[in-house]
Amino acid sequence: MRLHTAGLSIRETVAILELLGVDRSHGAVWNWVHTLSEAQSDPPTAEPSRVAVDEKQIEVDGEKKWLYAAVDTESKLLLEVDVFSRRGTDPAAAFLHRLTQKHDVADSVFLVDGGGYLTALSRHDLSGRLDYRIRNHIEKWFQTVTMRIDRFHSFWRGSHRSAKQWLRRFRHHYNHERPNQALDGKTPAEEIKN
Repeated sequence: MRLHTAGLSIRETVAILELLGVDRSHGAVWNWVHTLSEAQSDPPTAEPSRVAVDEKQIEVDGEKKWLYAAVDTESKLLLEVDVFSRRGTDPAAAFLHRLTQKHDVADSVFLVDGGGYLTALSRHDLSGRLDYRIRNHIEKWFQTVTMRIDRFHSFWRGSHRSAKQWLRRFRHHYNHERPNQALDGKTPAEEIKN
């Protein structure tokens, strides 16, 4: 699973396993990935002072969808990630609602780029401002996830649910397993614990 999470496609993972003398089919590894993604826990609870929020268009089974994400700018913790059918104020408000259910963001300042966020923030009595400079943490995260998607998931085949499972697994990997250069090699989860 670590090979796949680190960036190898399922086929590449099967090839490495074969080199190690482990005979597993593509289907078996695919099932492992999806079973594991369903078992991943949410990120640690956080009380961030600043949260960068953004969205990016992706393709799921040939349909255009919107990937929403929120990152704590200090700990680099990926707080929430979700996929919506469209972009705008209502999906942004739904995304922010999920975020408020999991993390204490009542006193957080949200750094946004428009996209319906200011209205959505006011619906939840949250504070935000347009910020194109400090938001680079969320842009870097989208760059990282885009590289992974382009590598072996140019679009998800299967379903909206499959994309959500993969994103849940990737969030766990990003928060708990992937060392972050900006955190001197610690993971965001380790940074939150300190």
